[in-house]
Amino acid sequence: MKHIPLYSLMVLTLFGFSSCKTEKGRLFTSLSHRRTGIDFKNLVKDSEEFNVLDYAYFYNGGGVAVGDLNHDGLPEIFFGGNLSGNKLYLNKGNLRFEDITDIAGVNCGDRWNTGVTMADINGDGFLDIYVCNAASDSPDKRRNQLFINDGNLTFTECASKYGIDDPFHATHSAFFDYDKDGDLDLLVLNHIAEGPLINRMSMMTGASRRFGEQLYKNTGERFVNVSREAGMIPSSTYYGLGLAIADFNHDNWPDIYVCQDYFVKDRLYINQKDGTFRDELDSFFEHTPFASMGNDAADFNNDGYIDLMTPDMLPEDNYEQKLVARPDNPGNYFMLKKKVFQGQVTRNMLQVNNRGGYFTEIGQYSGVFATNWSWGPLFCDFDNDGYKDLYVTTGF
Repeated sequence: MKHIPLYSLMVLTLFGFSSCKTEKGRLFTSLSHRRTGIDFKNLVKDSEEFNVLDYAYFYNGGGVAVGDLNHDGLPEIFFGGNLSGNKLYLNKGNLRFEDITDIAGVNCGDRWNTGVTMADINGDGFLDIYVCNAASDSPDKRRNQLFINDGNLTFTECASKYGIDDPFHATHSAFFDYDKDGDLDLLVLNHIAEGPLINRMSMMTGASRRFGEQLYKNTGERFVNVSREAGMIPSSTYYGLGLAIADFNHDNWPDIYVCQDYFVKDRLYINQKDGTFRDELDSFFEHTPFASMGNDAADFNNDGYIDLMTPDMLPEDNYEQKLVARPDNPGNYFMLKKKVFQGQVTRNMLQVNNRGGYFTEIGQYSGVFATNWSWGPLFCDFDNDGYKDLYVTTGF
């Protein structure tokens, strides 16, 4: 039930490899840190004072973002670290990088960094960096950070100035123009810090603003939280792990898919074109994974409609499936549906879009339903044959 918050991590994986086939017929060649100059390690060491019993997502990992920060045509790489601090690598060309973290002023070694997003937030033509934070008992140490690009490979932290220094437990974020007014708005995906047993006992205590998605409207100089007005659902049980922005119903307006861990229902927010969203998951999907991790939205079958991949943790072989058997029986399945949770099954799900009206789940048919403890998927045409392939990260 764990997820590396940023699925562009896979983009980094591809970036670190050569895309040419070798004499052995392999698509990729691994390059060492001595060759590339990238020696970042997100080392996480537990202690009696702080461990997975204190913070359920202790081993989820950090985020990665890739983008051209200095307009030289070469993408830089930003790593978000948990206990190790962040790292920013300048692309020198020929897959060689230089650590410019301290010069750029983006280390933030006192924060537990999770998701990382690059976007031109202030519209000056330079990519900025938004870093999500979590885990700490101190709200100030959990505040998300916005690094505005000064145009010379240095950055100024301005999250408070822009009104997006959330003090919650954040997983990831996305910048997109949800109201089509020409600027980038912000959605922040949060999670509860405690494990599921604690929250099963407290799930009837009512909704909390600090859980659930936080939607911020860009007003020009600042961002304003419009979560409740826009239809984001507050919740006291919320384990947001994956975030996808795409036009799922094919009406040319961006929608939102949110993956949630444990038994909590995923959400499909359909854009109502008036500044609001409505959760229409039940209308579009028959069932979803029990513990949804990351996700990727892409037209993998080239029919012009956006499809969706959401992984879970089902092992590939029968022996391991019996070892980690989950509550996948008819009684539990229908109990969850009766209590207004979506029908959920412990396996990966590949959802094919039927012309924007509903989705058909074909994970088992396509042979991608069991990839063990999976985190983030990525659709990409790796061999340039015109068809999107599927890469799935696993671990934990």
